[in-house]
Amino acid sequence: MNRMIPPIVAMAALVALSNYTVQFPINDWLTWGALTYPVTFLVTDLTNRALGPARARIVVLVGFVLAVALSIWLATPRIALASGAAFLFAQLLDVAVFNRFRQTDKWWAAPLAGSVIGSVLDTFLFFSIAFQGTDMPWVTLALGDLLVKGAMAVVLLAPYGWALPYLVPFERRAPERRVSPG
Repeated sequence: MNRMIPPIVAMAALVALSNYTVQFPINDWLTWGALTYPVTFLVTDLTNRALGPARARIVVLVGFVLAVALSIWLATPRIALASGAAFLFAQLLDVAVFNRFRQTDKWWAAPLAGSVIGSVLDTFLFFSIAFQGTDMPWVTLALGDLLVKGAMAVVLLAPYGWALPYLVPFERRAPERRVSPG
């Protein structure tokens, strides 16, 4: 459990920060949240690689609860709801896609596929729930956001690749031994 605390804290902080900063457009195509949120996919992928899909899902679920609570305080309830729904579905999809590609001989395939596919779902859900019916140019913001998420998925391969030698993939770990009492 102690190994899950850093990714849970990182996840909650990144989502809360992104939900706050998504309220501030940089231009007609981009908000500040587009620059921070893609790092959540890196957190999920590193957790998945090191701790496995079951623990990655726990990190997503606990991070989701904490992030929604923080986002209600830092942003608006509508943004918190949109973010929570988008985050939960997109991150769980990322875990599933990552696992589908994790055994390939290309170290970058799993994180890239999971991040890109998860980003498409996340972007569609978040922007359509958060800003539809408002005066925000949400369609253009969603397109800009998706382009940045795609670019960030590629850029974040560098820290992912850097971290790989320091991770012991969960599939190579020896099974935990339980000591029976008595």
